[in-house]
Amino acid sequence: MFAKQLITDEIIPLKTSDSGAQALAFMDDYKLAHLPIVNNVEYLGMISEEDIFVLNSFEEPLGNHQLSLSNTFVYEYQHVFEVLKLIAEHKLTVVPVIDDKNNYQGCISAQNLIEKLANVYSVDQPGGLIILEIHEKNYSLSEIAQIVESNHARIMSMNITSDPDSTVMEVAIKINQLEIQPIIQTFNRYNYAIKLSVSEAEDYDDLRENYDSLMNYLNI
Repeated sequence: MFAKQLITDEIIPLKTSDSGAQALAFMDDYKLAHLPIVNNVEYLGMISEEDIFVLNSFEEPLGNHQLSLSNTFVYEYQHVFEVLKLIAEHKLTVVPVIDDKNNYQGCISAQNLIEKLANVYSVDQPGGLIILEIHEKNYSLSEIAQIVESNHARIMSMNITSDPDSTVMEVAIKINQLEIQPIIQTFNRYNYAIKLSVSEAEDYDDLRENYDSLMNYLNI
């Protein structure tokens, strides 16, 4: 996924003529702590709640405020991982998206991004989870898929994480079945190391409850 595909139409950017009080009201409406500022179509930067409270002049136009996040944005062609990196680095609730001419294209809310990623990785769908530990030289996507499919199941999503100081990868596989013991047994026959498996329906209910709790928290 790329930034352009993640833009939400619900969030309207601020203008330089808007006051700090208006910005805070919009942030409260959108449940955000940051909002982009745009001059016609030109992206100027982002302002945060903290910026407004520090200035302590709520009727001042935003054009008079110092922006602590003036260079915080992603280009429309950048990958979702770049968006996530920016959110993590600056603890953002929203990320502006611009084109090569510095024209504002829209923004991505952290909440909307989490919901899209949850959909991509099938977080809200029932199914089993298997995490394998594999030496990088032994990794074979085709073999993993063959093992799953030989048990009349299919892979809904897969995620690979690795430590730069290690040659061992963790491969997390979401499978479209809650009963995954036959698949685990097949992995064992192929000498795969299984770090974690979640296969019972009650475990899925716990995962679903945690996911729903996160969504409710983001909607506060």
